Amino acid sequence: MPDTAPHAAALIIIDMINDLDFEGGEDLRAAAEAAARRIVALREEADEAGVPVIYVNDNFGHWHSERSSIVAHCDREDSPGRALIAALRPRDSDYFIVKPQFSGFYATNLPVLLPQLGVSRVILTGVAADICVLFTAADAHMREYDLWVPGDTVASESDAHRRWALEIMRHSMCAETRPTHELALADWLSQGP
Repeated sequence: MPDTAPHAAALIIIDMINDLDFEGGEDLRAAAEAAARRIVALREEADEAGVPVIYVNDNFGHWHSERSSIVAHCDREDSPGRALIAALRPRDSDYFIVKPQFSGFYATNLPVLLPQLGVSRVILTGVAADICVLFTAADAHMREYDLWVPGDTVASESDAHRRWALEIMRHSMCAETRPTHELALADWLSQGP
């Protein structure tokens, strides 16, 4: 059972169940795979700390999609994103939310789930740092969630876009953006909001 104490945290993995089969996907691939390796390690830390893991994922325009069909779509034989699925396949204990737009909060049940879990702090990871992660961070900030966006767990089509997005989140949304090799989950949790 996830920690439901005040100031509890949740690890949110944004759009990493992804086939990368779009214009710019090849430019994103290496950075997304590197971020996936860091997210796997962070997910293990989250498991040890009792922090719930929530996948918030695009539906790729398939409006009847749900978790298993999205995973199957991205794990198909010809999918450029298969390595992401191999690394980060959602587990039965993970939450999975399908999002129709850039923000994980827009027209999803994330705004209902987080309070039910007692969450006041969120760790945002995934792709793309300058689009879906940024929009989700903005909505989380407006809802007064304490934010950590580890710089090594997000990716964009270019590193310049990733750095720009992290700068915006740090300065405009009060997000912690230190990478996981500089800040451990346990240390961030102990800092308090």
